[in-house]
Amino acid sequence: MKLKVGLLGGGSWGTTVASLTARNCPTTIWARNQATVDEINQHHRNEKYLPGARLPDTLKAANTIKETVQDADVIIMGIPAQHFRTVLQEARPHIRPWVPIISLAKGLEIGTKMRMTEIIEAELPGHPAGVLTGPNLAKEIAIGQAAASVIAMVDDTIAVRLQSVFQTGLFRVYTNDDVVGCELGGALKNIIAIATGMGDGAKAGDNTRAGIITRGLAELTRLGVAMGGKPQTFAGLAGMGDLVATCASTQSRNRYVGFNLGKGRKIEEIIDEMAEVAEGVKTAKVVMELAKEYQIEMPIADEVYKVLYEGNTVNDAFKGLLKREVGSEAEPG
Repeated sequence: MKLKVGLLGGGSWGTTVASLTARNCPTTIWARNQATVDEINQHHRNEKYLPGARLPDTLKAANTIKETVQDADVIIMGIPAQHFRTVLQEARPHIRPWVPIISLAKGLEIGTKMRMTEIIEAELPGHPAGVLTGPNLAKEIAIGQAAASVIAMVDDTIAVRLQSVFQTGLFRVYTNDDVVGCELGGALKNIIAIATGMGDGAKAGDNTRAGIITRGLAELTRLGVAMGGKPQTFAGLAGMGDLVATCASTQSRNRYVGFNLGKGRKIEEIIDEMAEVAEGVKTAKVVMELAKEYQIEMPIADEVYKVLYEGNTVNDAFKGLLKREVGSEAEPG
């Protein structure tokens, strides 16, 4: 029996994932904008977020959350981290018991410092919670380019069952039981992507980019392991894989933010012109709180935070990093 999928969120990644699941299962996607709903149903496109990509004829769009989730066997949350809880609360009365809920978000909630699966467990206890994550640039996947991802759930039996919901010939999905590590890898790498973009925007060069990515991976691994993630997770698709894709691609929203900061633009004007959320901007606040709580040194994340929220320039950030004492590669710094 094919599972029915309900996906909340009509942005680029939500629409892309819906286009994947629609090839395997009956899928309904909810978008806030009625024009987007009509465009998906009538023209099989979402030009605002996925220009040029044709969506499967089998994908159905709905303009109410109730219609999207009430008959679903799997709920997928394509909602940014800071709005995740609110949308989940709105959906809660219409979700049947024990239905798995999978997050696509790569961020942490401001205030609570919670991961998205923790929010799912708090708001809908008893529902298996998981995350789909990895080096997944929506526009490439939407036009049929190959990619790999990870579905992370504590219950491996459910994860294996859901592999067939997401996987297609060109989209390979691996399972992982390290939900903590997979979620943190996706959230923390966005801050390193902002740092990489800052270097690229300031024309710091390829060597600088490589150094930021490598030392950034060490930073996010230190915090991720301290919070309960497994070291090997951060060397895999949800860690290094996602980090490399986000730091290197011109399609990356977080790198875009950093790139424009590196060119001297203000964060407010950069955010105002963007159609979608760069999760790393708000996650940076949470990460610095967590670094302090777990007593983990994160010099790159700290400098990014100062540029975003304390008025420092990109030049200040690079000076701050260069002033740090150089020790063993195994040490922070």
